[in-house]
Amino acid sequence: MKELVEVIAKALVDHPEEVVVTEIDEGKGRKIELHVASSDMGKVIGKQGRIAKAIRAVVKAASSKDDTYVDVDIV
Repeated sequence: MKELVEVIAKALVDHPEEVVVTEIDEGKGRKIELHVASSDMGKVIGKQGRIAKAIRAVVKAASSKDDTYVDVDIV
């Protein structure tokens, strides 16, 4: 999942070298934290959070085959 979020984020931002994705195991699920440059924050979140919701939906669909819960936080 970490690689998936990283590929999506790097395609969206102007400064892909500043994209950092960390994955934390939390029992049954995982927490993925996405760090981007402050100037790219709006591009990752999108208007009314549409892009952030889409990223979370893609990750949720990809993680459904593993029967794990994945939470994506944009920091």
